[in-house]
Amino acid sequence: MSQEDTCYVIMLNRIPGCETSKETIARHIEHIRRLDDQGILVMAGPFEDYPGGMVIVRADSLESARRIAESDPFISEGVRSFELRTWLLSTRENGYLR
Repeated sequence: MSQEDTCYVIMLNRIPGCETSKETIARHIEHIRRLDDQGILVMAGPFEDYPGGMVIVRADSLESARRIAESDPFISEGVRSFELRTWLLSTRENGYLR
């Protein structure tokens, strides 16, 4: 399995009772923009049917992905919690992980 076949999924969960300011949202968006500019971001967005969102990144390791998650203003400012998952991509090129 190559590193290109691995992404990290950061599940952002709302913390009940925590309000998110417009300023924090702006800092979160800037964080996402920086990840995109650095070629780290795969995709991101909120869920329509669940209170939270997801950020998918490419990173060298689980620990590196954890640092990325912890640097998100949503996390560092305490308005979201997160779960981190290693996601193996099943594609035609890798034989669907055979």
